[in-house]
Amino acid sequence: MRTIPTRELGTGTDQPAQVREWAQDLLTGLDPERLADAVLVLDELVSNALCHGAAPIRVRLVRAADHLRFEVTDASPRPARPRQPDMDGGRGLMLVDACSRRWGQWRHDTGKTVWAELPVG
Repeated sequence: MRTIPTRELGTGTDQPAQVREWAQDLLTGLDPERLADAVLVLDELVSNALCHGAAPIRVRLVRAADHLRFEVTDASPRPARPRQPDMDGGRGLMLVDACSRRWGQWRHDTGKTVWAELPVG
């Protein structure tokens, strides 16, 4: 298992694009379809943290032989919860659920970490 150094995010609207580029650079050699799913899942987790979480926001990638795990940590104690989609959103965690083999969250004293695992084998 290989853990990539944690990346701390700012609060700008350019953060999701920067994280997508970072992930694509780190995941070279991954099957194109799996890469697309991985980038989509990471983008949704980061976007949720930016919209509903609190700074600081950190992203970590763990690469194992058979899966990738993205972990997005923020300082908000509010749990991430799927909601009914509407004109303003609500599809992010549904996409995470559809594209990942499992996802969840850990609560801790300084907020929460929302994570998702995707198969790579």
